[in-house]
Amino acid sequence: MEFVQELAAVGTVLALLAATLWWLRRRGFAAILPMRRTPGRRLECLERLSLGPQHTLHLVRVGDTALLLASTPAGCALVQSLPCGDVETSREAVR
Repeated sequence: MEFVQELAAVGTVLALLAATLWWLRRRGFAAILPMRRTPGRRLECLERLSLGPQHTLHLVRVGDTALLLASTPAGCALVQSLPCGDVETSREAVR
């Protein structure tokens, strides 16, 4: 008899979890599959390089322009701006 009660308790918990996941998915807070990239996406992080615990370089593509950004605790700064074609050419040359 105890086994049946334990099995019913586990089933109830699983049903509550499934109902919560369904509700979260309907609200847009949880997704089972990762987000798909949209073809019209204009902003993309190409690379990230950590220089220290709080200092990083970010290579970001915005439309047809690549931006090299420095991130520090004091804020962010634009290091260089390049056409995106120049960045892709130099990335292929490194490989």
